[in-house]
Amino acid sequence: MYNVTITKRAQRSAATMPKAVQNKLKALVQSLKVSGPIQPLFWHYSKLGGDRYHCHLALNWVACWTCRDGSIDIEVYYAGSREKAPY
Repeated sequence: MYNVTITKRAQRSAATMPKAVQNKLKALVQSLKVSGPIQPLFWHYSKLGGDRYHCHLALNWVACWTCRDGSIDIEVYYAGSREKAPY
């Protein structure tokens, strides 16, 4: 079991998403808690380099997270529009 936290910035941004996309973010967080940072079943999942990952929640919405090697702590540091994503 992994410990997943969501930054306040990501929480504020997620609040602006459509409800269906918010539900996908919740599903991602649940999956991160159970399976860890590698999520190949999510749409356009990829490793961004180092200890950073991302996936698309919908066409214009993404989530980004980080997990240090060997750690059980995962931080979702971005959830929002694809255009403003920090990658």
